[in-house]
Amino acid sequence: MKKLLLAAAFAASFTSVAQAADYVIDTQGAHAFIQFKVSHLGYSWLHGRFNTFSGDFSYDSANLAAAKIKLDIETKSVDSNHAERDKHLRSADFLNVDKHPKASFVSTKVVPGADGKFDLVGNFTFNGVTKEITIAATKTGEGKDPWGGYRAGFHGTTSIKLSDYAIKNILGPASETVYLDLVVEGIRK
Repeated sequence: MKKLLLAAAFAASFTSVAQAADYVIDTQGAHAFIQFKVSHLGYSWLHGRFNTFSGDFSYDSANLAAAKIKLDIETKSVDSNHAERDKHLRSADFLNVDKHPKASFVSTKVVPGADGKFDLVGNFTFNGVTKEITIAATKTGEGKDPWGGYRAGFHGTTSIKLSDYAIKNILGPASETVYLDLVVEGIRK
């Protein structure tokens, strides 16, 4: 009986180690970013970011395919470093923030690759339209932080076409694609 109890305790402790840990994205410490760039008429690049977002993820380095992430973005927090342009970006011509104050991404699967790379597939809701997108991602690193916590960080890139999200005010073909750059650092809960 003693051996059976010890075996059960060992199996339970091994199972808990193999389970995914939950993380909250560190936006308070500004260790996460959602940045974008779009061509301006094919002549230059317009860069910007979303200043307010939140989310969490579940991650286990031994089972990357089971990872999950949920991210919510306040569209009114768009910041292109130009107040008048940001006002126009928030209007019904582009982000339509009065009608759609939030954008979101919810993962549906993770496809592991080599050397810490993976594809993060999920549903992106933007301007009231939901479409599946794939984020090409890389694990940046993980480990203990100086404050007694544990962190994991990732970097990902993707692109979307504005017309796929019911945005019609496009400044020509060169300006239809928006490139997104995401840096996520999470603190284990």
